[in-house]
Amino acid sequence: MNIQLTALHYVYLAFIVLIIAVMIRRRDTTIICVAGIMTIGLLATETLSGSVAGIFSSFIYATKELLSTIFIISIIVAMSRVLIRTGINEVMVTPVTRFIRSPQVAYWGIGLIMMVVSLFFWPSPAVALVGAVLLPVAVRVGLPPIGAAIAMNLFGHGIALSGDYIIQGAPKLTADAAGLPVTSVMTASIPLVIVMGTVSTLTAFWMLRKEMKSGSPVHSPNVTSGTVNTEPSSSSKAVSTSQPGNLPVERQVMSPRLKKAFALLIPLLFAVDVILMFVLKLQGGDATALIGGTAVVILIAVTLAAHRHAGTEETTNYLIEGFQFGFKVFGPVIPIAAFFYLGDAAITELFINPLPEGSHGIVNDLGVALAGLVPLNDTVGAITMTVTGAVTGMDGSGFSGISLVGSIASMFAGSADSAPVLTALGQVAAIWVGGGTLIPWALIPAAAICGVNPFELARRNLKPVLLGLTVTTIVAIFLI
Repeated sequence: MNIQLTALHYVYLAFIVLIIAVMIRRRDTTIICVAGIMTIGLLATETLSGSVAGIFSSFIYATKELLSTIFIISIIVAMSRVLIRTGINEVMVTPVTRFIRSPQVAYWGIGLIMMVVSLFFWPSPAVALVGAVLLPVAVRVGLPPIGAAIAMNLFGHGIALSGDYIIQGAPKLTADAAGLPVTSVMTASIPLVIVMGTVSTLTAFWMLRKEMKSGSPVHSPNVTSGTVNTEPSSSSKAVSTSQPGNLPVERQVMSPRLKKAFALLIPLLFAVDVILMFVLKLQGGDATALIGGTAVVILIAVTLAAHRHAGTEETTNYLIEGFQFGFKVFGPVIPIAAFFYLGDAAITELFINPLPEGSHGIVNDLGVALAGLVPLNDTVGAITMTVTGAVTGMDGSGFSGISLVGSIASMFAGSADSAPVLTALGQVAAIWVGGGTLIPWALIPAAAICGVNPFELARRNLKPVLLGLTVTTIVAIFLI
């Protein structure tokens, strides 16, 4: 599989290295990403006007790709506002608090529940379900919001999504590309997913616990603090409270009986959503849409009950607060996502196809080129599959490059037994990197629900995930 690399490929790779270096130094990368978009646009169009126009076009493309995530986060936040102001959230979580009594239990409890829900419905809708219910409990017993976000990330976007044993979207893509039965890839991935999940979650927990014991701040810089209009509404009665993520709100008094009724009804409605997802086989965007629609219905019902005659106006106010939150959180992310989307399908959509014939996108071409630079044997192949999978995951999708991973695995396999292991290894690496544990815009759902900075969350996930990938690669070499 010979791919001709052009100046576009090398420039894109250079900017990736620069962006990663800047992220490690915890500096903002927006200007660098815009410069990268301009440079790629200039090479693609060979005109300054096309390069400048490409900046805006790439922003629009990134916004369209992220819009469903922005909306679900905004709506969940709007719903959570009214639940917090009425005190319904406290009544809802009271039964759970009997089981979650320490930060340790909160970390593992949130993680395991997130993993189970994600196996059936994928992580995006799972984040909304798990975060809305369990985050207040976790914070109350001493687990920082960043700890809850790490747990949801690693267990949901990491363990559950990389195995994908129920929905089987990931193993089917990689297995088809490698010419293998889906069951063989799934079977081969089991020990790899277990090792990867165990190493990364234990390492993250150890690091978090060490920080908590040392007394160093574990609350990451909060991108949402102070960004949402939290002035009391005209009909609110001023009983001050606060929300995870340091977002002050005003308490709206509601009768205990009505709070209990809503506290029972709301989990029941979400439970019905879960049943409908299973019965109707709703996945991904469809599942997220069902949860989002349910959240809107809950928002309207609770607001009308709490604010009575001012309910119609207050419903709009809550929605405004939610969308202010969503777009302010995503503001710094859109330029970065815009650059990385150029590594996949965006470049051919935004510019007249500037890539050579047979290209599968800049990122995938780089993965193929990397595979062509190393000798064909199982040990080197395992290392190459991990690196290739990670590279293809850098567009923030996790799924866009796993078909390529399967194709490359079939080339490196020295025997029929090693092919499933290599395929599964590449799948695990691609999804752990791109599916929502290291790429900031891919892990925004968990970061936004927990009210933490997505870039800080990515930074904290970096060491556990890299250590996990290293150990998993070593295990894969022995399995081969």
